Order: sequence, then C-alpha cells, then structure tokens
Amino acid sequence: MKDDHVGTELADCLRDIARGRADAFRRLYEAEAGRMLGIALRILKRRALAEEAVHDAFVSIWNHAATYESRLGSPRGWMHTIVRNRALNILRGESRTELTDTLEPLDIASEAENPEEAVSRLSDSEALKHCLDRLEPAPRHAVVLAYVEGLSHGEIAERLRIPLGTIKSRIRRSLLALKECLG
Repeated sequence: MKDDHVGTELADCLRDIARGRADAFRRLYEAEAGRMLGIALRILKRRALAEEAVHDAFVSIWNHAATYESRLGSPRGWMHTIVRNRALNILRGESRTELTDTLEPLDIASEAENPEEAVSRLSDSEALKHCLDRLEPAPRHAVVLAYVEGLSHGEIAERLRIPLGTIKSRIRRSLLALKECLG
C-alpha cells in the first residue's frame, strides 16, 4: 500500500472517529496499534507501560480526532506524536508521586496477602495508614497493589478484571486524596 493511500485511509478514519463511528476506530486501531506499541516499547522498555501508553494514546485519539488537521502533518505522524508524548510522560513520571518514597521501604506484600492486611502492616507510617483508611476499599486496593506490591496499572487492571482506564482514574484520584490528607 502506498503511503499517500494509507494516509488518506487514516485521515478518513479520523474523520469518521470524530463523528463517533466505532467501526472506524476499530479499523484505525487494527492498522496502527502494532506500530504505536513499537514506539512506546522503544521508549519505555516495559511492555505493561508501553501498553498503557498505547491505551492512553487511543483514548486521546478517540476524544480529539476532530482536532487533526492534515495541513499540519500526516495522520500517522499525528498519532505517533500522541503515543510518543504519552510514553515520555509515563517515563518522566516513573516515580509517579512523592508517595513512592514513603512506600518503597515497606515490605512487599505477597500475592496471597489481602490488601487490607497490607494496609494494617503500615504501622511505621501511621499518618499514611490513617489516610489510606479514609479511602474507599476499591481505590485503596488499587493503590496498595500499585505501591506496596509494585504492580503496573495494566497488571492491576488484569488482576482485578477492571478496565485500565478505571484503574488509572482510581489511583490518580486516590493519590490526590492521599497527598491532600498527608499535606
């Protein structure tokens, strides 16, 4: 397939996605997800994080397809820029929050350990334990899996059988609440 033909097809997909057509989104995903994963993997070196970057990029593409302007570049270039920027943001945020310094020295929880048991072990950090206790159980569970067990967002989503976006939102909101509580 010629590049200009592919570019036209991708531009058509983006136009249809802007109109809310899920079939166009599926076609675009099938055509570009592999390339985008390759870009993210080269930057992040970890498949789970790369998959997270690709997921975020496709959510952004779905939400912002109407903003694509062909005069500014190819559709593929636009999409690859989105995934590259997302991967770089993940890379920069690898220390995700100041809370990681507080949680790193803790004993790693075993897979068999209940997240509530892991929270109760945090007696060394009474303020953190108090703030974690203020969170609802589901968000607290996600935070404990991320920062006590060291799981990526993708791994947590897989383990809990919850969509990745939901996990990321829970953790983000929970970390903001913890930061405010500890502040």
